[in-house]
Amino acid sequence: MGNELVMKKNIPNFITLLNLFFGCCALASVLYGQFVQAFFFSLASGVADYLDGMCARLLKVKSPLGQQLDSLADMVSFGVVPGAIVYMLLVKGLSGHDVLPIELTLAASPAFLITLFAAIRLGVFNIDTRQTENFIGMPTPSTAMFTVGLMLIYHYKSFGLDKLVTNPVFLYLIIPVLCWLMVANFPMFGLKLKNLTWADNKIRFTFAAVSLAMIIWLWEASLSFIIIAYVLFSIFENISNRNPANAG
Repeated sequence: MGNELVMKKNIPNFITLLNLFFGCCALASVLYGQFVQAFFFSLASGVADYLDGMCARLLKVKSPLGQQLDSLADMVSFGVVPGAIVYMLLVKGLSGHDVLPIELTLAASPAFLITLFAAIRLGVFNIDTRQTENFIGMPTPSTAMFTVGLMLIYHYKSFGLDKLVTNPVFLYLIIPVLCWLMVANFPMFGLKLKNLTWADNKIRFTFAAVSLAMIIWLWEASLSFIIIAYVLFSIFENISNRNPANAG
């Protein structure tokens, strides 16, 4: 009975470690220029990140160790990996041709500011009791999703935007925007559903429908645009909530 209880408690932790494992594989794939492979590993990380929390709730085995492991895994999968993606895109843009770096490119190193702010974001999230249902600032998985989208746009040359996503000016502008969004005191809606009623979830259902349409229409280029839509929807919801006509 004791061994079964120990195993039960550690099932969510095992899934969290899968998140970390897939994140490490995604990182290695990015640095070797294997961008499609990196996408699938990042996707696996995101699935594991979702499942570990769901599994912990179902089994009722939430633990301090699990919380720490979750943050450490997220730091790699959704902090280091996005920084590495932007770094590689900058290297390609600065070099002017499709190469793999053989040494550190200092001009591309500001990309890892994303990693630093992801660490701040995760640390604040761990001690902020307000972020149980919704978020304050953009969650790190959304940052990762945006950068993975840029990576796929570059790889597939989607809609001729591959030159844009490796343009150093564009990327140098994107870096502070992503960093600010992660730590901004800006409410953003969570995607978890308490129930299936339209009144309580209209923004989530609408966002899901828009996201699905983007996936069908834009395919591999959809990920970055979905995150842009997420930010815009959050802005709209904040404005709507502040409107006295919508109060009560």
